[in-house]
Amino acid sequence: MSIRVVRLGTPRHADEGLRVGTVRRPPRGVPKARFASDDWYDVWYPNLSPTPDLMKLALSTHDDPDSAESRKNWGTFTRLFRREMAAPDAARTLDLLAALSHRTNLSVGCYCEDEARCHRSVLRELLVERGADLR
Repeated sequence: MSIRVVRLGTPRHADEGLRVGTVRRPPRGVPKARFASDDWYDVWYPNLSPTPDLMKLALSTHDDPDSAESRKNWGTFTRLFRREMAAPDAARTLDLLAALSHRTNLSVGCYCEDEARCHRSVLRELLVERGADLR
């Protein structure tokens, strides 16, 4: 049993389990009835996504990820997103996911192409820190 960290909209793995969308907004132009069948997510859970202002900061690091400013902004984003995820509701959710990872397969994800510049990379770290079984 384990958690996979995935890019939403990509084909599912055979043993992936429930797919949780940790995104601020649903996919554009996709009818709600198709979210699961089109491999977006089974459950939308924006509680584990960055706030809109913080998301803007993260997106600013996508243009030139190797620039000094981009690296600085990513460091700032990571620090502030970790602070958001330390809030009681988010922290309890991460604890729950970590515990569930030992009993069932599930996945969490986002739309970003590059996980290295996506909040899901931080979610991965936070889940590992809580003892989650990650794949």
